[in-house]
Amino acid sequence: MDENPKALSCEDGTPFPEHLIKSIAEQGYSLETSLADLIDNSVSAGADKIEILINTETVPFTLFLTDNGIGMSEEQLKKAMQFPSSSLETERVTDDLGRFGLGMKTASFAQTRRFTVLSKKKVDKSYFSRTWDVNYLKQTKKWLIIVNDDQEISDLLNGYEELTKGFLNEFIDYIPNTIIAWQGLYKFEEYLKGNDKSNSLKTQINEITTEYLSLVFHRFMERSVKPLTIRVNNIVIKPFNPFPSNQPDLRLIESMQKGIENDVIKLEGFVLPVRSIDESKENTNIWSTKNKGLMDMEGLYIYRADRIILFGGWNGIIRKSPRLQLARLRVEVGNKVDDLLHLNVAKSQISIPYDLKVGFLKYMSTLREEAEKEYFNRGLRKITSKRTDQVQMLFDRKASNKGAILEINADFPLVKLLEESLDPSQKKSFRLLKRIINSTINKMRNSHIDTSFTHQEVSEEGLALQDLIDTIKNLLEMGTNKGTIKSTVLPALGFRIDTVPTEINQLLK
Repeated sequence: MDENPKALSCEDGTPFPEHLIKSIAEQGYSLETSLADLIDNSVSAGADKIEILINTETVPFTLFLTDNGIGMSEEQLKKAMQFPSSSLETERVTDDLGRFGLGMKTASFAQTRRFTVLSKKKVDKSYFSRTWDVNYLKQTKKWLIIVNDDQEISDLLNGYEELTKGFLNEFIDYIPNTIIAWQGLYKFEEYLKGNDKSNSLKTQINEITTEYLSLVFHRFMERSVKPLTIRVNNIVIKPFNPFPSNQPDLRLIESMQKGIENDVIKLEGFVLPVRSIDESKENTNIWSTKNKGLMDMEGLYIYRADRIILFGGWNGIIRKSPRLQLARLRVEVGNKVDDLLHLNVAKSQISIPYDLKVGFLKYMSTLREEAEKEYFNRGLRKITSKRTDQVQMLFDRKASNKGAILEINADFPLVKLLEESLDPSQKKSFRLLKRIINSTINKMRNSHIDTSFTHQEVSEEGLALQDLIDTIKNLLEMGTNKGTIKSTVLPALGFRIDTVPTEINQLLK
């Protein structure tokens, strides 16, 4: 590039601050995603306690978000308030939840037209403070950040302290090092009337927002070391894990990993047990949240550095369906592939590149097959896997890595009566027939896996290799074709044909 560019006729292109701020704020933020973006900064600053408090008694409403992270010096605060505060090219540490250096500003301006940040380092006692105010920008028509004086800082601190003591579950010995104050929430104040303003805000913060944060930050709340605690007014949020690891019948499909640029993407498909359909209708359950059903929560769960950035739905890869409500796909990515996934400023949307989408589709086909099969197992809920003296059913239900399988119950009265009435030779044939029925039913349900004959010489049905040899000889004596036995009878037993013993192959030559 020419170090001495030619002198050109130019005009000032500085944008109007008010207009640009309002445009920047329109990045698809909701109240909960705005707060999640602020929490990202708190987590990156090492906070393990965060509180969100809202005064809805007077208009304009005031919201405080505070944390006990490392805090900022005055110079760091000054930089954090600028647009943007960091470069996209800056290499981030693996646990940094930031992206554009715009989060705090855009998230705040999406909800308020004036916000103040107070911060101090842990070792300090006094706060530094800066304010962005759209009305002030409109008046001055300049990009000016307000430097708050001691009285303004004192008034904000008094307002925060009065509010935090007015709610239950106050943190013990808690000293916040960063305090963000939204002074007015225009979306609730300007677009709603009367009591609808405060009632709508209370519902949004106490139900929708707490539910969202319990899911998005569940891993941080579940950490064994220095777990994150988030207090929202009177509520201390409990984590909601969409993949409850303490449920043995939550099935993991074989995972897949793909190296991409300087990172790795990991796919893990899970199939919820069919019982979750009924259990999710209860007010409190482990499968879905209070305001979302199983169909709302089916789909992708993309974790970026342990923080969920997208959940529910299939992001346009496949369509939602009632038959897929038991399918959830956990996707693990680091923070070094943001540009590849086109992560938006609000960290709530991504776009999966074509070559990755092809890999996702292949993996999803297996997940879809297993989820649909589990969904159609709803009738099996009536078939118990527990034996009791009072209740005997014709089929038992057993767990396997292919889902629930059915087997004839040997203790069912008629089955037991029939078997006891047979002579030894007839019992062998009857047991073979039971095995064929078991294998056939589970093959029809796509839940059977052929086993190696060499490992099944004595099966659960009490059959030995000699029993099968004797039965084949009897079939041959009755005139049964060898080809029929090889192509029909042996596969129906559920054994892999390539593992059939030599003795049987000799008989069927």
